[in-house]
Amino acid sequence: MLQSSSLEAGSGIQKIQTNDYHSLPVTEKQLNFARQISQRTGQVLPWETQQDRHVLSSWIDANREKPSSNRFENYPSSKQVAFAETIARYKRSEVPHECFKDRSMMSRWIDSNK
Repeated sequence: MLQSSSLEAGSGIQKIQTNDYHSLPVTEKQLNFARQISQRTGQVLPWETQQDRHVLSSWIDANREKPSSNRFENYPSSKQVAFAETIARYKRSEVPHECFKDRSMMSRWIDSNK
């Protein structure tokens, strides 16, 4: 795919043709999603941004809503819980109940009981 671009050098305009395979057109789904973001946030979706898939993707990443925090976000992972229970069985004790609600507390319990 040959593209032409103009380069101003001094007083004249010089046309340069490049063989740029990395400039892909935007997809319809991508453009619809960007327009939804634009309407929701009130941001203007520039025309130049709508012409290049990579540029539009960057615009979407910069302007979309950040995911809301999950109430389980601070809970320990299943691997942490399994490892803590293995340690507790080995030491014939129990993992404190409050450790199951806070990942940093679970991590501290694991570190102090290894």
